[in-house]
Order: sequence, then structure tokens, then C-alpha cells
Amino acid sequence: MKSVRAVAVSAAVLACAFAAQAADDWYPSKYGAADTIGAANNLSPEGAAAAAKLVKLGKVYALGVVTGPDSPAYPPRTFQMVVTQSSDGEGKPLGANLATGNDDILMAYVGIGSQLDGLGHLGINHRYYNGNQAKDFVAPGGLKKLGTENVPPIATRGVLLDMAKFLKTKQVPAGRAFNKKEIEAAEKAAGVTIGKGDVVLFHTGWLALADKDKAKFMGGEPGLGKEGAALLAARGVVAVGADTWGVEAVPFEVKSEAFPVHQILLAKNGVYILENMNTAALAADGATEFLFVLGQPRLKGAVQAVINPVAIR
Repeated sequence: MKSVRAVAVSAAVLACAFAAQAADDWYPSKYGAADTIGAANNLSPEGAAAAAKLVKLGKVYALGVVTGPDSPAYPPRTFQMVVTQSSDGEGKPLGANLATGNDDILMAYVGIGSQLDGLGHLGINHRYYNGNQAKDFVAPGGLKKLGTENVPPIATRGVLLDMAKFLKTKQVPAGRAFNKKEIEAAEKAAGVTIGKGDVVLFHTGWLALADKDKAKFMGGEPGLGKEGAALLAARGVVAVGADTWGVEAVPFEVKSEAFPVHQILLAKNGVYILENMNTAALAADGATEFLFVLGQPRLKGAVQAVINPVAIR
């Protein structure tokens, strides 16, 4: 009996060891052990040139929302702006030409409104993209590695999957996950194939709740599932975004987990996340592919970035 128990215990130990090994098989990155930009490596001059050829109408779409103190935000994120009237109001004009002006100070979480999640944003048990440990690069004054200032300018093909249209609804319900079956069917319906270097956006109609019912908007969302995230990462996409605050399906597919899609995209594959994208106008125009352009603020050591990318058709 003791020998049987010993074998059972040994088997359990081996199983745990194999599980631990499997848990760490996501690093080093396929882009190299020293890489810090992840899927941005899939951008190319050829991809940018090909995407530019998609511009036929010259119509430009702002994908960022207006951000302010009333913007819905993941707790405890807040926004406050102060305008300093250094030479206006009661201030003395400058020079013989009586020049006056204003400055502003922004006191806000960077992860608010339309935002880019960088590779230092969310990890797995204190490890982030490429296996970087938090103790080695996370500091109160800014990230020492994986800061969003390092993300190269993104000019590439954008693909919109209108999931509301595909699912024949005005607004996809919270918790509805998009996985391999849904993504491939939506691709076919749109007549597009997602490929290396693309930025993929999902339209769900969820953003319409932001100004109407903030509690419901932040209380859940439709979005990408774990299988779907793995599929897009395998296709070589640079970034995934949606008209939702977190891009992935909430409630989560597995109730005991928290933000597993963020882990798959950011930590395991270096794929950037674009939250609160205003996709309504693109969807209304039936757009499926376009030139996507983003030049994010280059704030040294930033984890995220408030952004306003543009789509051009």
C-alpha cells in the first residue's frame, strides 16, 4: 500500500512540475529574449504601403472618444484638468502686443477613455511580456522597460468585425464571447481575412451605454474570448480593440479567472489592446478594412496611453 501511495504522490509531484513548466512556456518571446515591443515587430513598410492603397474615399474617422471627468473608468481611475491662467484673467499681458494665454495641468490615470494597454500593464503572477519580472522593471517613477513610449508608430491595415451586425442585434449582450467560430464566420461575412500586421477592431454597440447607463456599461461587456485571443495572436495581429472598456468578455468565460484575455494578448504574445474605440461610424458605413494610424504620446515609462487613432478609407 505504501508503494502505491508513493507512486501516486510521485505522479502528483510530476504532474505539478509539468504544469509549472507549461505555465512558463510563454517566454522567452518568439521575437527574441530581449524583445520589448512584442507584436509591433509584425509592422513593416510593405504593410503600411499596402494599407495606404485601401484609401479610396479620403474619409477620416476618429476612433477616440472625448475624455473628461465624467468618462466611465475602471475603478479607481479618475480625471481632472486644471487650466492655469498665467497671463489671462487678471494677469498682465506680455509685451507691446498684449499677448495673453493659458496652460493646463492634467491629473489623471493614463488608462482612461480611449486607451492603449502597453506590455507592462497586465501580467501573470508578477511576470509580464517576455517573462520580465515586476521587481526588475516596475518603479513608481515609470517603467524601466516595456513603457509605451517604445511602441513604434502604427500605420497598417485595420479590420473591423461588426459583431452586432453579424449577430443581428443592435447591442451584443454582456458576457458574449467571440471565439474561433464567431471570428471566422464574421470574417467570411465581411469578406476579409485577418493577417499578420493587422489591427483588429470589434464593433458591438456597447459604447452607446457609456453616456446613458455608466453602471451597466462598466458592469460587464461582450468581447473576445480566450480561444479567440489565441487565434488572433497566432495570426500575427499587432493590436486588438473594441468599443468596450476591456475588449474581453465580462463576465469572464471561467468565473474564477480575472482578465485572462489580457494575459493571452499582452503577456504571452505582446499584442496591444485598444479600449473604448469609437467604431460606430465605421460600422454605420459598412467599413471592413481601412488604413489604421496611431502615434501614441511618448511619455517615458508609461504603462498605458490615452489615444485617438484614426481610420482612413
